[in-house]
Amino acid sequence: MLRIHVSGVDLSRVRMATRPDAMWETVLSFHRLRDRRGSTVFGEWRKESRTRLNGEARLLSAVVPPRGYFPDFLTPSQDGSEPFGLDAGMEALRDTPPGRIHEELGLLAGDRSLGRRPPAGPALPEGLVEGRTEPLGRLISTLRAYHRAAVEPYWPHIRASVEADRAVRGRALLDGGADELLATLPPMIRWRAPVLEADYPVDRELRLDGRGLLLQPSFFCRGTPVVYRDPGLPPVLVYPVTHPGAPAVAGPGPWLGRLVGHTRSAVLRAVDSGCTTSELARRTGVSLASASQHACVLREAGLVRTLRHGGSVLHTLTPLGAELLRGGAPIAVP
Repeated sequence: MLRIHVSGVDLSRVRMATRPDAMWETVLSFHRLRDRRGSTVFGEWRKESRTRLNGEARLLSAVVPPRGYFPDFLTPSQDGSEPFGLDAGMEALRDTPPGRIHEELGLLAGDRSLGRRPPAGPALPEGLVEGRTEPLGRLISTLRAYHRAAVEPYWPHIRASVEADRAVRGRALLDGGADELLATLPPMIRWRAPVLEADYPVDRELRLDGRGLLLQPSFFCRGTPVVYRDPGLPPVLVYPVTHPGAPAVAGPGPWLGRLVGHTRSAVLRAVDSGCTTSELARRTGVSLASASQHACVLREAGLVRTLRHGGSVLHTLTPLGAELLRGGAPIAVP
């Protein structure tokens, strides 16, 4: 069980990340690559990603075990709510003090957080424990190559999932403040003021001490949230987004040909800023049933993402939907 102690000051400093964090997604995706569970969402992604890998998994396996602790320095921290893009994250990793690398890799070598040593795996590259420039540079190059193979091709889908989750949490924040926001986090996380509890593989107590908390939704996080092992780092709670059962590799499908007519175009424009089905009906002047049907077709076409928010559902555009609406504007990757 993880228990995060939240004071009144901390509650006023709870904030949402503005986008997915490239470093967290890269490291957590490597967990999913070796995990046989979640085949509906990740099965096709695993198959495609493995065909593009070229030996990166061996070195990464030395620093990211299949379960349990992995070094905090692999996912650099920062005080703001703007997550790291890939280049900035790699530079922050390169700037890690050698003493910290030595300490955290030492914890990895003797981690007993699950009551046993981690499974034997590839040895750490010589000199990495001392934080030497060459082996650290090799690790960074390997992480970058892995990201290009397994994360970057799916970044628009990852970003859409995180932005949809952010839209739901933003509604909760507007409706009831930080209390409501914390209460609407995924079911493995429970807000029992003044403590935020979460399912966790070990018992942990995290005291925010007025520093607030950054909520970082993650596409590749699964099952339980993740926090830094070092309590002195800026507090971050990485938690899994809701996957509606669709695969991570999703194309527009055969429904795109049905997207014709002025009404459906109006529906797509209405969803641009995020809306419930009732708001969609009101904005477009159609019945509730008709709004629901149009949203369903858009969702099946890969243009809209729908998440449940309390007793209603919230629709947001996917990158494909936004691109179509804006006439083919390019989609940025980290």
